[in-house]
Amino acid sequence: MVFSVAVAGASGYAGGELLRLLAAHPDFEVRTVTAHSNSGQRLVDVQPHLRSLSHLVLGDTDATALSGHDVVFLALPHGASGALTAELPASTLVVDCGADHRLESEADWAAFYGGDYFGAWAYGVPELPVDGGRQRDRLVGARRIAAPGCNASTVALALAPGILAGVIEATDIVAVLAVGPSGAGKSLKVPNLAAEILGSANPYAVGGTHRHIPEIQQSLRWAGAVAPTVSFTPVIVPMSRGILATSTARLVPGTSAAAVRAAWESAYADEPFVHLLPSGQFPRTADVLGANTALIGLAIDEAAGRVITVTAVDNLVKGTAGAAIQSANIALGLPETRGLSTNGVAP
Repeated sequence: MVFSVAVAGASGYAGGELLRLLAAHPDFEVRTVTAHSNSGQRLVDVQPHLRSLSHLVLGDTDATALSGHDVVFLALPHGASGALTAELPASTLVVDCGADHRLESEADWAAFYGGDYFGAWAYGVPELPVDGGRQRDRLVGARRIAAPGCNASTVALALAPGILAGVIEATDIVAVLAVGPSGAGKSLKVPNLAAEILGSANPYAVGGTHRHIPEIQQSLRWAGAVAPTVSFTPVIVPMSRGILATSTARLVPGTSAAAVRAAWESAYADEPFVHLLPSGQFPRTADVLGANTALIGLAIDEAAGRVITVTAVDNLVKGTAGAAIQSANIALGLPETRGLSTNGVAP
């Protein structure tokens, strides 16, 4: 069976990456693409790399255009999809790549986003260890899925195994991420201009203000943390895409190095897209460029009493579009790896 697909927000970075992956997916046929300011233009004029979809023209983003499809992917700014999704048929699989349906706590939404709260959907990080299993169990048969924030899922995947196994503490977690500017979206922002980032690194959302913090805490609570605290600092660096996350947490006193490594090995041993590297090895963002893969390096700082993870993902693939398609595969009963690859682009 071939599933008909619509993609809203098709002119942005996430929308373009969704379409690149969907164009090669054997079970999905993209029939409708929509945008806001670019409505009326040919898709290929806005996304020149999508030559196989050159027959498509961007339409207006509304429920009329999106209804009538088996699957709808939304790649819209936060606050733009909540009301729209309420108008789509309950039988349609809707995957929201924005933030509108990620948070279970209305108070967290109000504190970090503001505006109307539209409720939480099944969270689209299948490999995430949760108490009693994996997040993928909650995706089977789902018709509403919230794809993750790229930074949030990277940190959660990096640390949740240690929380679940009880080998790291959930307080005093520190995460510093080197991120490419594509994670901030395609709209013009002065700090993301080439002249501003080439040869420089720029921190942003410093001091506990980044909107992905409650999303990280939510994932860690699912893994068993009671009251996790996270100091999270992203830094824009001069690479077009990618995340390299260095996340650290205090080691539970008396825990052996073998027990620490066993926690991550147990969590990800059979996962097709999340891989723990051999002891002493750490990933580069170049290793995951274009791949739906998260690579994790693990170490213990004995003097500081901390566990250190270094995790690399492509923010547009495993961080967003790949995670969305992987979750849709599960919801529809397709092989989870369908249309996705662990292979990156050779440097």
